[in-house]
Amino acid sequence: MIAIRRRTLLAASLSAPPVLAFGQGLDKLSVRCDFAPWGIQAALHLAELRGWFKEAGLAIDVQDGRGSGNTLQLVNAGQVDVGQIQVGLLGPARDNGATVKSFAGFDRRTDLAAIVDVNSTLTKVADFRGKSVVCFAASPWAPFIDAWLKTGGLDRTSVNVMMVDPSALWGTYTAGRADGLLSTLPSALPFANTQRASRGVLAEDAGLGFPSYGLVATEATLKNRADPLKRLVATQQRAWTALRTDIDAGVDAIKQQRPDSRLDPKILHEQIRLSIEFFDTPSSKDKPLGYQTEADWTHGLTSLQSAGAIKPGWKLADYYTNDLIPAA
Repeated sequence: MIAIRRRTLLAASLSAPPVLAFGQGLDKLSVRCDFAPWGIQAALHLAELRGWFKEAGLAIDVQDGRGSGNTLQLVNAGQVDVGQIQVGLLGPARDNGATVKSFAGFDRRTDLAAIVDVNSTLTKVADFRGKSVVCFAASPWAPFIDAWLKTGGLDRTSVNVMMVDPSALWGTYTAGRADGLLSTLPSALPFANTQRASRGVLAEDAGLGFPSYGLVATEATLKNRADPLKRLVATQQRAWTALRTDIDAGVDAIKQQRPDSRLDPKILHEQIRLSIEFFDTPSSKDKPLGYQTEADWTHGLTSLQSAGAIKPGWKLADYYTNDLIPAA
């Protein structure tokens, strides 16, 4: 777990003034991401690098994650304040007693996809009969695999679903030991293309459509930390607005904040570009960035219920709020 903020103590002499502790006088928030640094995290890094968090009175500890599912669990347990995750996971999580809600949506289209070889004949779910796909347990795909297979008349007896450790995910697919890799298209496709020319079979084309990446927190945190959370959203609106016209600023910010990660700038650039492509839906395109629409969430929860991924009887207010969206 690596925080964005770097602190260096400089002591020119014994008489130098005392160094202030991290975040002194600022509202502190911990924000845990879904995984290791990739394009969807660009706005967090840019806001830190340009001092926009501090300008908003915030000290943000941005942490790398081990999958959206793992981050959601940590947020629900109160071990971190905020998660930046694939918010479609809230459906099954709320069914199981979680109290986490989405308070800002960025990728408002479903970006889950099966990454497949560009020359394969796999274009729809039914085509995966007799094929193999690879995934990992904390992936945002994990709760929806069976629902996705069902839309093509398939199940795990007709498709070999290989659940592996995250460290083995890419090697399994790029070496050709799996026909498909289940991930989010913006994160996975640019990386896969460096070793195996690929394309995506989108989950939304099979009827699984629900909001993707956004910020989540528990109901208690939303109530008790509303003001700093609203300022966090405002910095992300500012950062993503800048990134729409200057993707390279996001690439540079991630690389500066993660100097030891050896990230490929071309991959980061494409990840940011593709993430932005999933920002808007027909009902949200004229709304402020971060705003979540009733139409999108109703469609998402209805599709998940139809696929058997969540139970009936859900209420929209349990899953998202726009109360913290500036200019909403």
